[in-house]
Amino acid sequence: MNQTNQIDQKTILVAVTDIFFYTKVRDALLPKGFRLERVRSQRDIAEKTATGAPAAVILNMNDDILNAFQALESLRADGRMKTIPILAFANHEEVDTWNRAKSMGVTKIVSRNEFSTRTRDLVEELIQLKV
Repeated sequence: MNQTNQIDQKTILVAVTDIFFYTKVRDALLPKGFRLERVRSQRDIAEKTATGAPAAVILNMNDDILNAFQALESLRADGRMKTIPILAFANHEEVDTWNRAKSMGVTKIVSRNEFSTRTRDLVEELIQLKV
């Protein structure tokens, strides 16, 4: 296995502009050896996926700065990204957001609270699904 593939298997693309949630992701995943690539704009998505596909993507569906639905469209339009698992989180009362995210190819969507408390477990479950 070459070094790029090895890195990609532990790289998580984190599309979360909220520093509080990004810090939670970082604190949960870095000790487990994951490498994080933070995404703060549509341009970041293209740049970070240009060289290889990550092991998984984390996406905040309520992120107005990033426009999560546009980000999801970009990810799923890229042939290399079609099979990459996406873990999304959103406010639990936003049924339309949940349904739309699922219909657009999100692998798993959870509430913000569940995401906050189970970040590492959720990511590890998602990556196991990929294998």
